[in-house]
Amino acid sequence: MTKTTDRPLPAVELRVPTDEDALHWHRAFRHPDVMEFHGGAPAELSVYDELTARQRRHHAERGFCFYTLLAPEDGAVLGFTGAQPWPYDDWGPVGEIEIGWRLGREHWGKGYATAAARAALDAVRAGGVRDVVAMIDVRNERSVAVAERLGMRRTETVRTPVSQREGYCYRLDL
Repeated sequence: MTKTTDRPLPAVELRVPTDEDALHWHRAFRHPDVMEFHGGAPAELSVYDELTARQRRHHAERGFCFYTLLAPEDGAVLGFTGAQPWPYDDWGPVGEIEIGWRLGREHWGKGYATAAARAALDAVRAGGVRDVVAMIDVRNERSVAVAERLGMRRTETVRTPVSQREGYCYRLDL
């Protein structure tokens, strides 16, 4: 069951990732709790170099991407949120647009993921996308709660091909 609150969502600022954001994301995501559902171990900096470059391409081509999430009060990088084409062609929602979020551990539980995802959905809608998916590890209660706050509905359960972990596919019509 998802806990709901009446607290207002925080202000957020999103920007297209810069070259420097690769290092910011690398630092923000090195905590084991952050990576628990993303392979378990911190990724190498080169992974974020490629990811930020890919996101800049997505934004140029589609008008949306995984944006760098900034704290509006001081510009600190909190993580990312946004949408991209599903990156795999052999499993999952092939050909669909995936919305996602990932925050540094110290920023969890403050409403940033929900607020930023709502802001990112505006760019996705403006890009002409009619629906999005979110693929979430069944054990990731925090991300499940964000998906439900966004109004997403769980439509299926999938098993990842390598780790054989179960995940939920959530969908949202825009």
